[in-house]
Amino acid sequence: MALVVAAIIASTGLGMLGERRYGAAAVAFSRRLIHALVYGLLPFIVFFISARLHLGGGVGFGLILGFAELAVVGTAAYLAGTRLLRLPRPAVGSLVCVVILANTGYLGIPLTAALLGHDALAPAIAWDTVVSQTMLYVVGFAVGAAFGTRAGERPRDRIVAFFTRNPVLYALLLGLIAPDALAPQAIVDVAEALAVYTLLPLGFFLVGVTLMSERDEGRLSFPPPFTAAVGVAVGLRLVVAPALLVAFSAATISVPDAYVLQAAMPSGINSLVVGHLYGLDLRTASDAIAWSTAIALAAALIVAPLL
Repeated sequence: MALVVAAIIASTGLGMLGERRYGAAAVAFSRRLIHALVYGLLPFIVFFISARLHLGGGVGFGLILGFAELAVVGTAAYLAGTRLLRLPRPAVGSLVCVVILANTGYLGIPLTAALLGHDALAPAIAWDTVVSQTMLYVVGFAVGAAFGTRAGERPRDRIVAFFTRNPVLYALLLGLIAPDALAPQAIVDVAEALAVYTLLPLGFFLVGVTLMSERDEGRLSFPPPFTAAVGVAVGLRLVVAPALLVAFSAATISVPDAYVLQAAMPSGINSLVVGHLYGLDLRTASDAIAWSTAIALAAALIVAPLL
């Protein structure tokens, strides 16, 4: 647990220091890193892990409950952003993304191992691969295409942007239908190791760069302001989402503890990926990621000695 927290602090700090020291060059590097993740590392990880997933009983049904709770909180985020807060369109898209896209990969998988043990890694990876990756590369990218400023003006342009900037979606679909023979265990082990040990530092490096690059002119924006939009995001992501999953599970079928922990993960770093690709409001995304991560880690440090 301490190593996870240390890695997050170090990676975020390195990103902030890099942006402060190198400015535009660090921002340009972060964008190249996002493209390397989207078009290289993530398709590899997603294909080989999803190819070895075996779903059934409470394990498979629990994933359906995950989609259900995310549909509820995503709709609530949209209504809060448009009706209550009256945010600009790119900010509404960011608010929806930071609520429906939880950090189940960069943080959830290593945190599950730290809190619940390595035996819980399989369901944690299943949640991340099936629920989170589907939400990201189907719903999240669709939100980006619908609300972003870089996806074109016409509906046709936004549809084209969704399908042409979404390579991991195809890796996920191919992995789910691929036979086990196409995913040797040795390569699957490499993919799982990359998911556990590389995504977290890379992801929080991006958070650090974004927090600094999106600061107000002449004022360090760390810690970021706790705005009304951040409050909505934190409440829906950390409280409402896992509570809904527990309620759905109590009414239907018991789900693995790893699913509940994954449902309680903070806002996902992949919201920045969507924001960069499609032109959403990066300040809203980075602020929600920073606050929800800090609160979630504080809660985990309190709970860890009790487990």
